[in-house]
Amino acid sequence: MDTEPRDQAGREELVRRLEREDGFENETFTDLELPGLELNQKEFYRCTFERSQFQESQWRQCKFEECTWTGCDLTRARFPQAALRGVRFEGSKLMGIDWSSVSANPELTFEGCVLRYASFVGLSLRKTDVLRCTAQEANFFDLDLTDADFEGTDLTGSNFRGCILTRTDFSLAVGLVLDPSRNRLKDTQVPLSTAVSLAESMGMRVPALGDVAGAPASRSRKKKR
Repeated sequence: MDTEPRDQAGREELVRRLEREDGFENETFTDLELPGLELNQKEFYRCTFERSQFQESQWRQCKFEECTWTGCDLTRARFPQAALRGVRFEGSKLMGIDWSSVSANPELTFEGCVLRYASFVGLSLRKTDVLRCTAQEANFFDLDLTDADFEGTDLTGSNFRGCILTRTDFSLAVGLVLDPSRNRLKDTQVPLSTAVSLAESMGMRVPALGDVAGAPASRSRKKKR
């Protein structure tokens, strides 16, 4: 009978600790409802955030190392000058976040997250995994995405401009549109649908897959006539 009051008291104590303490290690923060939370210069090492509400929160100059966010809502959260090293976001809502102000060279993994309307500008995101996410209408500008992987991610309506896409793997992404004149492509893997749209944008015609095998035979018959 007393479990819920104790849980509530525990959550309230966690909130007080977040406000007064500077560093946390191997801590788990669960079922918190803290929309609009503002924290400055806190350090989190190997911490886990679970099923918590942090909409429009601010984490100014905070440091996260080997931390995981699972099932959290961080819609329109801000991370100005935050250091992110080995940070994973799993099954979380990250809508409308502008990641451009985080510290240089963040190490991030996104899996099963909602990244709709997010902005990534001027960052090195080499080897970043964006797996099975919804990233519709997101902006990817002036990024180094070398060896990044977008497996299973929906990129419908997203914009890529000024990006280094060396060995970037979009082969299992959905809705990808790339302008080769605005990005640096080298060994970039793209879906067939994207390759076709690129070819058509350059004035080429791509026969339907079912007709490809028969195309040489048709040309041979034409020559006989």
